[in-house]
Parts: sequence; C-alpha cells; structure tokens
Amino acid sequence: MKVYLDNAATTPIAPEVIDIMLPILKDNFGNPSSSHCFGRNAKAVLENARRTIAKSIQCSPSEIIFTSGGTEADNMALRCSVEQLEVKHIITSKLEHHAVLHTVEYLQKLFSLHVSYVKCDEKGNIDLVHLKELLESEHKTLVSLMHANNEIGTYLPIQEVSRLCIQNKAFFHSDTVQSIGHIPLNLNEINIDFITCSAHKLHGPKGVGFLYVNKRNKIHAFIQGGAQERGLRSGTENTASIVGLAKAIELITDNLDEKIEKVWELKKYMMNLLQQNIPNVLFNGETSLEKSLYTILNCSFPASKNDGMLLFSIDLKGIACSGGSACTSGANTGSHVLRELKTDLQRQAIRFSFSHYTTKAEIDFAVNILFELFNN
Repeated sequence: MKVYLDNAATTPIAPEVIDIMLPILKDNFGNPSSSHCFGRNAKAVLENARRTIAKSIQCSPSEIIFTSGGTEADNMALRCSVEQLEVKHIITSKLEHHAVLHTVEYLQKLFSLHVSYVKCDEKGNIDLVHLKELLESEHKTLVSLMHANNEIGTYLPIQEVSRLCIQNKAFFHSDTVQSIGHIPLNLNEINIDFITCSAHKLHGPKGVGFLYVNKRNKIHAFIQGGAQERGLRSGTENTASIVGLAKAIELITDNLDEKIEKVWELKKYMMNLLQQNIPNVLFNGETSLEKSLYTILNCSFPASKNDGMLLFSIDLKGIACSGGSACTSGANTGSHVLRELKTDLQRQAIRFSFSHYTTKAEIDFAVNILFELFNN
C-alpha cells in the first residue's frame, strides 16, 4: 500500500483539472498576445480563468497577476514594495517560508532596509502587542506574515493584523499559499495589499500561481521583456495551467464546508490514534480547528532506535510525509520553524498533511507502521 500524507508539499492534480487542461494544450495553443483568432481564443479562456479566480476571493479580475507560482509571487510583492512603493522597513517573522525570509534578507543587503522580526509564542502565534510596537516606526513599512504556517499550520489573525496595518498606514502582504482554497478568503472583508497563491497546493498543476495586488497600489513590471499581464509581468502566459488553476480553485471551494469537516475529522482521528499507540508523542503548533489549518499535523516523536532514520523508514514502508517544508526537507538542516519555537530538536519531527482525497484507511495504515517502528 502507498499512502500520500504530504499534501502541504504538493497535492495530486484533480482529474477534472487534467480533463480541462488537455483540450487547451491540444487545440487552444495560441499565444494570448496574438491578434489573430488563435490568440484571441487563448486570451478568452485566460481572462475567463482570471474572472473565476477573482470571484473565489472577492476581488477585481484586474487585481490578479499570473505568475509561475508562490515563490515568484512572494518575490514580486516584496521587491515591488521596496523598489517601487518606497518601503524602508519590513516586519516579518522567523517562521515564514524561505520564499519570504530569503527575499527579505536579500533586499536588506541590497537596500539597507530596516528589518524587524515580530515575536511568536511556542505555538507559533504572533505577538500582536509586539507587532503594534514595531508598527510605530517612522519609516514606510511593509508587514509580511503568512496566513497559515506551512509546517505547523498555525493561523495568523489576519483581520487583526490588517487593522493594525491600516491604523499605522503600513502595507500588508500575506503568503496565503497554504490557505487559499482551504479557508474561505473574502478580500472585500480584509484590507490587504498583496496575497499569493500556488496552484499545486490545491490540486492544480505545478508552475503556475498568482499575486493579488490591491488596485490602490500602482506598481510596474517586475519581469521585463513584454507587456503581458497589463505590463506587470512579462512572459507568455501559461494558458493551460492558468485554466487548470481556475478549475482547481472552483473544485476545491465547492462544498468547502463539507471538505473542511471531513479533513478535520481525519486530523483528529490521527491525533487520537497516535496518542493511543505512541506514548509521549507531542503535537507542534496549534491543533484546534479555530487556530490551525486542518490539513496539517506536525508531530514530535519520542526517542527510539530509529532516531535519524524515521522518515526514511516510513518511506520504505510506503508512506510519504516530510520533516518540514519540502523546499528544505532534503537538506538535513532541520526545521527553522521548530528551531525558532524551541521545540525539543532531539525528537524526530514529522509533518503529516492531508487532503479531501485522504482516507481513514490510509491513516490507519500509517499509524500501524509507526506503531511497529516504535515497538520493534
């Protein structure tokens, strides 16, 4: 049996997404920038996809810029804020994805920015009092904090952060790669400047995503070379994948409450099974439905003879999971998130992440394998 429990790294592409992409790849191959009928047909399906995506998060289609994924979108938000919107101070946290952290470090060196890191508690919750203090800076400021942590699942109180940013006239960027499609997001109700999305985190294709840019922010091209995406992101659009992204969002947000309930029950079920079968297992980050992403469960396991080899042993038994972010889990550097939260790094930490395709039988199989590894 093969069990996939690494949906925070990437998700299997939905069959319906493949079905809608294939005809585009085969028949609607025109360049959306071409003026002939092939180009116009491609442009039509691209703009229809943009409208579908905008409707799902309650924004204007003109505020959606297609990118190659979440990393590019994060880079675009951060770099345009500094290079074009004259941001001199970035407030972020040390729990962010490296797409944000490494970009901030680069910009700090290049532009001599002032960078502040907001304090977080042991569960990954940001300190709102400290954030408020940091926002009192006299410099033009950007706050960059992710909506749901990709390693531990803890939520950002996005409405409260938005309110603080408004009060202090700061820009607000949130990496929403893990949350879009999994949490209802209404941009009519949240005052935010930038959010990011990557299709492969919600059963869409790899290599495509988008950046939402609030229409009040006037930015110009991030990638030079052409006039695509209203002059904001040069390069021929990946029409088939963009259509796939729109379909993936449409599918995952359909009956979303039912999907949330199903996956949340699976997460609770696995937590209970682990506690029953492996004494002293600990859960990192928040674990309640109100405070954490229902698709992520990060566990620290007690010491055993499999220390250092637990992930490898699980993989050999047919279970896919990870020790942290997929971008760094192969680097043997450990999780920067768990290190910052001061968890016991002598314990092997594993992130299990689920989707609405995950079954209870797969959870049973995974926990049985873990039980065998800790009792043999």
